[in-house]
Amino acid sequence: MSEDNSNCSDSFELLEADIIDCRLCPRLVSWREQVAREKRASYRDEEYWGRPIPGFGDRSARIVFLGLAPAAHGANRTGRVFTGDRSGDWLFRALYRAGLANQEASVSIDDGLELTDAWVLAAVRCAPPANKPTTEERDSCEPFLRREFSLLVNCSVVVCLGAFGYQAACRYFDISPRPAFGHGVVVPATESHPALVCSFHPSQQNTFTGRLTEQMFDDVIATATAIADNLSSS
Repeated sequence: MSEDNSNCSDSFELLEADIIDCRLCPRLVSWREQVAREKRASYRDEEYWGRPIPGFGDRSARIVFLGLAPAAHGANRTGRVFTGDRSGDWLFRALYRAGLANQEASVSIDDGLELTDAWVLAAVRCAPPANKPTTEERDSCEPFLRREFSLLVNCSVVVCLGAFGYQAACRYFDISPRPAFGHGVVVPATESHPALVCSFHPSQQNTFTGRLTEQMFDDVIATATAIADNLSSS
């Protein structure tokens, strides 16, 4: 990983290159590349990305969606965050319904998906074993998070997808004390940080069991949009 370059000389292009080239965490490097070699049977004819995943979306976005980490056979395969897995299916359908995406499906890095007023990223940039990054791996990725938020100059709301994303946001923005994580919990914006809006992660564990419904997800995005609109007009 390069040094933190969160200054006027940084750019989205430099950040993306540094993320893609990162080999700082041996466990994550080994796992992401093993998955890319062995593949899932249904994707055996595809070439896996097998590298860290940059953020994606509208560079002038007011709303940032912060997830946990790339899925082994989703973004680790396709090369774009939340693309090619069922969590991404839920996320981009919801963004489409909210008018923040030009299409409801996200299957590959070149499928024409464009976001408006929204940016999507993960706290950890490599697919972790069992989808469980360590605290040390999260902290190793934090300089990327710092640089990314410094470039997203219009960000006024962060939608935290799951407790891990919420904890990463609170740690980065130094929010303490903080409310306990819960779906729909809102941490108001201050002069030092954007508003945080919490959502259950759109994982299969939550969506298949009904813990997270599409209406619940739509309501969170509507809340985030309303907050962004209010902050823009104040």
